[in-house]
Amino acid sequence: MSEQLWTAVDDYLEAHFMPADPALEHVLQTTLDAGLPPHLAVSSLQGKFLQMLAQIHGAKKILEIGTLAGYSTIWLARALPQDGRLISLEAVPTNVTLARKNIEFAGLSHLVDIHAGKALDIFPEIEQSGIAPFDFIFIDADKSGYKDYVDWALKLSRPGTVIILDNVIRGGGIVNFDNNTRTMTGLREYFEHLAQQKKLTSTTLQTVGCKGHDGFTLAVVL
Repeated sequence: MSEQLWTAVDDYLEAHFMPADPALEHVLQTTLDAGLPPHLAVSSLQGKFLQMLAQIHGAKKILEIGTLAGYSTIWLARALPQDGRLISLEAVPTNVTLARKNIEFAGLSHLVDIHAGKALDIFPEIEQSGIAPFDFIFIDADKSGYKDYVDWALKLSRPGTVIILDNVIRGGGIVNFDNNTRTMTGLREYFEHLAQQKKLTSTTLQTVGCKGHDGFTLAVVL
């Protein structure tokens, strides 16, 4: 099987389940206009999957680590009730500005608060603010930081909180032990760390599609 076939299947599925969406199309266009790699965002099918998971869980407070241009943020915010709240963390200032504009274009500014800065610097502020615990946490940021992000996700959660971590397979790179880049080393440390967490029950699934061969971790706080 090839990425070309996986993409063709995604196109087929999107034609059935993804009607035209001006807000999301706007995000994709502004992502391209800003020179950001569009493949860094989740696909539309993955975005809807995240939204449905949050809806099934009845999430009212969502934490997102890694905003980029706000594509996944919009999907997740649409899962919230009108009294819900989504906090998204983004380290790149230009991405923060772009994402805020896209969230406003989507009519979701009343539900979303984007924090600028490194996640590890912002987590203590969130902990002290009293907004935690979160019901749903989506992590899609620097893969070398996933081990630390898991620890903070546990601090900011409650029993039953759902935690999703994206892009953890990297085309099978996690089992290519000749690849010792910062990303791969960080992901392997993350898997070792995750397996030792007694307060989490976790699994990881491989995925294929227009984003290639990758996967995500699904964890629930016990």
